[in-house]
Amino acid sequence: MNPSHATGADPGSTQAGLIAGVQQGDPSAWRQLTAVYGPLVYGWARRAGLHNEDAADITQEVFRSVAARASRFQHGRPGDTFRGWLWTVTHNKLRDFWRQRAVRPQAAGGTDAQDRLLLIAESGSDSRPGLAAESEGLLRRAMELVRAEFEPRSWDAFWRAAVEGHPGADIARELGMTVNAVYIARSRILNRLRELLGEDSAGIGGAPQ
Repeated sequence: MNPSHATGADPGSTQAGLIAGVQQGDPSAWRQLTAVYGPLVYGWARRAGLHNEDAADITQEVFRSVAARASRFQHGRPGDTFRGWLWTVTHNKLRDFWRQRAVRPQAAGGTDAQDRLLLIAESGSDSRPGLAAESEGLLRRAMELVRAEFEPRSWDAFWRAAVEGHPGADIARELGMTVNAVYIARSRILNRLRELLGEDSAGIGGAPQ
């Protein structure tokens, strides 16, 4: 059975792609999930005031929780995102970290890291500082994975059509392809990115090369 049918998720959502694979114990899906989202979690931990080693430990703890609780992620309501759910898991781990140490570390600029963490939590996942940079980083890492799966000419056709916005006829002439082949390459790679990123693939037009 198609995983998207089994979970009730939209075919283009992160749940239908990576999360369904993780739920089914697919090692490839797990590697892709950690490659794309691992640096994001690590960055959250560093911004909360953790040193490198502690941030790396928190990242591992977060993904252990993700592996154990992947079935709890729901994508049935507008606004439900895997990144938002991942932030909730991370926030809980960070809160436990500071509680266990009973300290109030100082973040950059003299701002207390715990206070900053609470302010971020109260503002909601879609209002986090650096949200645009997070999206750009996710998209860049996903593109690195996907690019290796396609022939260079197909990737060039996708990039020129989807990112740079060149007409299909011009791309076909320059790359020695048919116009139909250009749009097939564009569609296949976009679908693959949506499989990896779901809602986070929406910013593809402004992605860095």
